[in-house]
Amino acid sequence: MSASVYLSKPGVLCAAGSNADELWNSVTDGKQDGIRKVTALNGKTFFAGRIADDVLCKPSSARYDMRIMRIEELCLRQIEADIERVKTLYGAEKIGVCVGSCDNGTEFSLAGHRTYFESGSFPSDYSLEIQGADYVAAFIREKYLLSGPCLTFSTACSSSAGAIVKAAELLKSGICDAVIAGGVDIASDTVLMGFDSLEAVSSEITNPFSKNRHGITLGEAAAFFVMTRDMPEGNAPFARLLGWGESADAYHMTSPEPGGDGAFRAMKSALASAGLNAADVDYINLHGTGTKFNDSMEAKAVDALFGGRETPVLCSTTKPLTGHTLGAAGALEAAVCFLSIVNNIGKAAGEIKLPVQVWDGVQDEELPFLNIVSKGKNCAAGKVRVCMSNSFAFGGANSSLILGL
Repeated sequence: MSASVYLSKPGVLCAAGSNADELWNSVTDGKQDGIRKVTALNGKTFFAGRIADDVLCKPSSARYDMRIMRIEELCLRQIEADIERVKTLYGAEKIGVCVGSCDNGTEFSLAGHRTYFESGSFPSDYSLEIQGADYVAAFIREKYLLSGPCLTFSTACSSSAGAIVKAAELLKSGICDAVIAGGVDIASDTVLMGFDSLEAVSSEITNPFSKNRHGITLGEAAAFFVMTRDMPEGNAPFARLLGWGESADAYHMTSPEPGGDGAFRAMKSALASAGLNAADVDYINLHGTGTKFNDSMEAKAVDALFGGRETPVLCSTTKPLTGHTLGAAGALEAAVCFLSIVNNIGKAAGEIKLPVQVWDGVQDEELPFLNIVSKGKNCAAGKVRVCMSNSFAFGGANSSLILGL
């Protein structure tokens, strides 16, 4: 790619941490404190990565205050100085917003429809705007008085990865000089019951790539970057988005293409756009949901692209620590890759840390071998300069991001 795309240090809020530094400590120590049992409206109990209620006790400044808006606003406050800096540098009309999310105001819409079915009318404070996919992006535009492009992406679990891709395209085209990009989603009752109806939710904390895996552990999160073509000022940590790849295999509405062809093409395209080879990638943050079919196809795709390396590429999935945060997952896991790069700058081989995967360590012999960084296992990395983040969604909406120095 001809021009660099820079990522600021991300704002982060999830079950594994209330900021980027807390998230880094959790993913390198293998902390699962944020995965807790919750009870949905149907009375069933699930493990989920839920942000503590006391963190979200204060109302947001959004016109429609909801849990998702409180999560988003608390996350955005962490990058507010960067937002104001680029607004001063480039002007409000050159700042874009790209947000990935799957929740369409379920907190209000469920209550509103319940009232409608009981009384024949919606509550007086109810509006269809609440159910619009674009409200999570419109809020950012309103809050920071921006007038550039404002876009929302809802491609299931690759939503915020797609938002980051579009942000880079807006920068490279010259339409924007800076973009606030990322994602936000919640582990709502609708989400929990919906995935349970697909028999995809694990009765235990998710155990990806294990022979004993039983499915997903859901979660909620927000993660946002300020993306620019210009290197951030001062000594603030930054990484670059080196490349990306997307594919749409459209194999099935919910089931992934079994051979991993769509995932393979997304990763291969990401390498090509970055001008890199498989041997150049130091770490992969796997999509790794813990379902039988998703883990199988991803392992096959990784093996097909990286299997010829002399040293197997290091990889892990952080979903046993954060939960699967759906529309926010792409941005959250890109944040994990960002932290993996900047926190290992200048480190000797024996000092390097990478995100660990908490699982039972029983690899499924039906899957190709994966060189998983496990808790208590030496990661044996000589350097961490290039990281790949995978997001593979319902409908075959596949995205792969490559971050580096």
